Amino acid sequence: MTSPSSAPMQRTRHPKSWTLIVLHLFLSLGAIYGGLALILDPAGGLLGFPLSYLDWLPIRSFLLPGLLLFIFFGIIPLIVAASLYAHWKFPFAERLNPFRDKIWSWTFSLYTGFALIIWIAVQMYLIQIAALVHIFYIALGLLLQIVTLWPGTQARYERSPVR
Repeated sequence: MTSPSSAPMQRTRHPKSWTLIVLHLFLSLGAIYGGLALILDPAGGLLGFPLSYLDWLPIRSFLLPGLLLFIFFGIIPLIVAASLYAHWKFPFAERLNPFRDKIWSWTFSLYTGFALIIWIAVQMYLIQIAALVHIFYIALGLLLQIVTLWPGTQARYERSPVR
């Protein structure tokens, strides 16, 4: 029989880390849906967006916003969620991680929250509309940052010491 002190230490998943993963998955699924809808129908009809939303922009369709939405808020948060779960190694992302004591996906969780807030704020400015959905997604961006910065979440994603 082994004593508790001689048993190998295991990292347990902190409840807040699951919250963070679920928030990224929620954002990802919504952005994949919205991005694909804009890619498949660049006139915005599938989502009920009038082309007049683009009057202030040098683009005449929703194709580019759809691609950006799909990639930056659909695919990337999906990868971040998977890495928050599995702690994937990704050297390129590590080079963009200024927090050397944390794994890259923790840092990218912060980046995602900031990017979402900026994306929605710019969108509201450009289309001159502030709808409930905008408030919801700004709140989601803030929530991503809050949960990422919770002490328990930070502890969960600390880089393991090299032995």
